[in-house]
Amino acid sequence: MKNKGIKIAVLSGKGGAGKTLVSVNLAYAAGKSVYMDCDVEEPNGHLFFNPENVCEEEVAVKIPFADEGLCSGCRRCVDFCRFNALAFVKGRPYVFEEVCHSCGGCLLLCPEKAISEKEKTIGRIQKGVSGDVIVHTGIMNTGEASGIPIIKKLLSAIFADEELPVFIDCPPGSACTVMESVREADYCILVAEPTVFGVHNLNMVCELVGLLEKPHGAVINKYIDADNPAEKFCMENSIPILGRIPFDSELGRLNSNAEIAAGESERLGMLFSSLLETVMEEVRHETAVNPQR
Repeated sequence: MKNKGIKIAVLSGKGGAGKTLVSVNLAYAAGKSVYMDCDVEEPNGHLFFNPENVCEEEVAVKIPFADEGLCSGCRRCVDFCRFNALAFVKGRPYVFEEVCHSCGGCLLLCPEKAISEKEKTIGRIQKGVSGDVIVHTGIMNTGEASGIPIIKKLLSAIFADEELPVFIDCPPGSACTVMESVREADYCILVAEPTVFGVHNLNMVCELVGLLEKPHGAVINKYIDADNPAEKFCMENSIPILGRIPFDSELGRLNSNAEIAAGESERLGMLFSSLLETVMEEVRHETAVNPQR
């Protein structure tokens, strides 16, 4: 298979730019593929695919548990914690589970071995099938400090499905969860809106993938044939423009109804198939130029 095992991450500097639109439709256009929703705070790719035979697995992290009988009150754990997840209240240690990042430092530092660990469920991952597409979804529980453990668990499925192309729908922005989502990617698609604000967000994710040394190109969504700051930014910074998705009423209607445009419209299906081929050509070119990646 010519697209065997290729991992494509789709990013945007903000929510609503079209990241899920692009990743869902590319996965559909690819046929047998894997769609992975790493936007664990607000996953919505499953609404388009409506997968069947869904199986679910909880994701847990380890958080500290203090034994008051062993604690000597030295406060080393409290002074160490940069997340303020530990406090000393009325002569005993207290753990604020909601802000603990599960680093394990307090456990290592406690001279009395008064701190142990217990598991806390922070979310879940789901796997189902929609036609030829295997759909993986990460879901973080409300109020948790970080979705990175869920994303790590989710991405472990990449190696189980290594024969298929993988499309990773990343969280918006440029936080640690985004960096974790693109870690295994062979290529990054940066989705941008054709506005000045869109350029600001595009620049943000450009800097991120540049730091990670990931090959990348841009897709301009809601494209109109007029002054286009995002297109100008790409040309000035030698960023390949992989495709232009038009500002289109039919596409907007299908997307707002959680329908996969590539499967509902022959015209739009051709658009996303063409975009897929362009992306894959870019990936193959990068692989030929930089085989060590």
